[in-house]
Amino acid sequence: MLSEKMDVELNRQINAEMFSSYLYLSMSGWLESKGLTGFAIWMRAQAKEETFHAEKIYTYVHERGGRVILEAIDKPESEWDSPLHIFREALKHEEMISGMINDLVDLAIKEKDHASNNFLQWFIAEQVEEEANVGNVVDRLALIGDDSAGLFALDMEMAKRTFTEEEA
Repeated sequence: MLSEKMDVELNRQINAEMFSSYLYLSMSGWLESKGLTGFAIWMRAQAKEETFHAEKIYTYVHERGGRVILEAIDKPESEWDSPLHIFREALKHEEMISGMINDLVDLAIKEKDHASNNFLQWFIAEQVEEEANVGNVVDRLALIGDDSAGLFALDMEMAKRTFTEEEA
């Protein structure tokens, strides 16, 4: 059984994951409008992954006898200066999400909630991967700079990303 505090905080995380999905859809829309279809595809896959994360927590809350109460999702940004700006913002966002997951683990440890601690370890590993993936794109975009041929090549590579639950 989840404590009331853990239930509240897991619900807060569901909202944060849904906002992440919404943010990445917004980023995808901006990228698409700039003709960067590959980057847009990458961001749409990322949005799907964030929805999967929210649903994973949703299921866990119910399995542990908690109650999911969905709140409004904040409006995401919709304007950026460049793909590099978008991916730097995405990296900052992923670092914030990592902090939230770490806080959940701290709460689970404090409450001696071993089941939640175990459940959350998957998210700890996932956030390491998320930050590394986005950070890699930031580094590559920074290297490319204003080279349109480099941007085109990276855009083509980014289009290959797909999302499946088995990979998440």
